[in-house]
Amino acid sequence: MTDKPQTLPIQSATFTQEVNAEIRRAAATGIYDIRGGGAKRKLPHFDDLLFLGASMSRYPLEGYREACGTNVTLGTRFAENPIELKTPITIAGMSFGALSGQAKEALGRGATLAGTSTTTGDGGMTPEERGHSNKLVYQYLPSRYGMNPDDLRRADAVEMVVGQGAKPGGGGMLLGQKISDRVAEMRNLPKGIDQRSACRHPDWTGPDDLEIKILEIREITGWKIPIYVKVGGARPYFDTTLAIKAGADVVVLDGMQGGTAATQDVFIEHVGQPTIACIREAVKALQDLDMHRKVQLIVSGGIRNGADVAKCMALGADAVAIGTAALIALGDNDPKWEAEYNKLGTTAGAYDDWHEGQDPAGITTQDPELAKRLDPIEGGRRLNNYLKVMTLEAQTIARACGKNHLHNLEPEDLCAVTLEAAAMTKIPLAGTDWYPGKPGTDY
Repeated sequence: MTDKPQTLPIQSATFTQEVNAEIRRAAATGIYDIRGGGAKRKLPHFDDLLFLGASMSRYPLEGYREACGTNVTLGTRFAENPIELKTPITIAGMSFGALSGQAKEALGRGATLAGTSTTTGDGGMTPEERGHSNKLVYQYLPSRYGMNPDDLRRADAVEMVVGQGAKPGGGGMLLGQKISDRVAEMRNLPKGIDQRSACRHPDWTGPDDLEIKILEIREITGWKIPIYVKVGGARPYFDTTLAIKAGADVVVLDGMQGGTAATQDVFIEHVGQPTIACIREAVKALQDLDMHRKVQLIVSGGIRNGADVAKCMALGADAVAIGTAALIALGDNDPKWEAEYNKLGTTAGAYDDWHEGQDPAGITTQDPELAKRLDPIEGGRRLNNYLKVMTLEAQTIARACGKNHLHNLEPEDLCAVTLEAAAMTKIPLAGTDWYPGKPGTDY
């Protein structure tokens, strides 16, 4: 008699351990899960595209003798004083409240050293950020927390936020434990009470109201500074079209790999489109209106390195914005705090409970003792180093493709290595001249 062969238990592909754990958590608490960060599921991304370097049919540029420009001007349509940047890599909006005062100062310092801009985020303008940011973009959000005309006039641009990539159609959150005396005063909120920002502007009922609001902001700022409109990556063609028609100088497009300080996990993982799926549609809208390069396009959502920057440029963007990557450069999720991350029930690289205000790195917190751990001068230096490396990487790729400016990169410099990326970007699959849905084909 032989023993019955042993078989290994099979975990359900639908009801995974993570799914089951979330069901048990929901059943025990009766509340939805809130976290920070961006989507953790695997999505088509910039790694699914590759560059076609020059060889015989194209000649590369010699790195030490032939220049390759990286500068960008934002807001050339109507603004008297458009923003001139040395690099097309900007810092996305992250609020004081979500971040510590030290973190906001570090972002301003690093952006200034790199010759680029940073953005306020929700909750108003802090003296630290304005004082250390050579170019500061002021976000005008549905909440209107901390908004006042004086700060609008002190800004170098105004970004009117309609949507965010991590939560298009949803408002922001800031839990009570992060609403300190200072945050409460800036936002005109009670201390220690959870707040949720509105998901739409209170005085807007449609796109016509956006045009009225843009004109109002232009009057307040004397038509001097650019007006950006930021949209989440949901319906990029139509949203970009409406933003242009409303009078935007710049469109900011945020894909679903973009992060957030806090929102429902179900939003982060199940609402929106991958960043690479959004760029082509936004660029098409600009081209259809004869506004490509006249109205600038900034792309954000999962930008990590110079290759990602160069791919955005090749797909038609004028600049990019980084958020999560900038926080990592400052020291977020650093393994040196591993023991403290373990005490919070997580590990370095996976910590995403930014809303709880217990960040060991002192970045996403209002705890004064934790916040002291971040030296804003050192943080600014690290961010500058990171931005410098990203710019050099993008520049190196542009030279390899024979281009003397990042903005000269174009779709034909790329190929796709997955069917999904080819379909989303209309970039041919590697080794072919075909992409799904190509005109003249049935597949």
